Amino acid sequence: MHAEAMYTKTTHAVEVTVEPQFLADQSKPEASRWFWSYTITIQNHGAQSVQLMSRHWRITDASGRVNEVKGPGVVGEQPTLAPGDSFSYTSGCPLPTPSGIMVGTYHFRDQAGEAFEVDIPAFSLDSPSVGRVIN
Repeated sequence: MHAEAMYTKTTHAVEVTVEPQFLADQSKPEASRWFWSYTITIQNHGAQSVQLMSRHWRITDASGRVNEVKGPGVVGEQPTLAPGDSFSYTSGCPLPTPSGIMVGTYHFRDQAGEAFEVDIPAFSLDSPSVGRVIN
């Protein structure tokens, strides 16, 4: 079993934790396709409710190709987190190389309607065949 790392970052009292996992059963190296899932937990450590409005990802493969993904919410939801609440979801990422890196931001709105950004920590996508790679 390939041990996966967890990555955590807190911005504006919102903590984002990411746990990526390589999915060998969905990967096809002979077709230049490697696939990962990642589970993200977002926790509100602040004093007021906040709502996740949208996301922006920068996904870089081992060849340096960058794919940007922007859109409303996450997995079809725009969750509101009261103080102390958390929200978790799992999504996936295919790459044409056996390793890469993802990093991004969530766009939130507080109770007063003020927008702010929350950093998603950079996390490494490494297939077991290449081991841990510093991307």
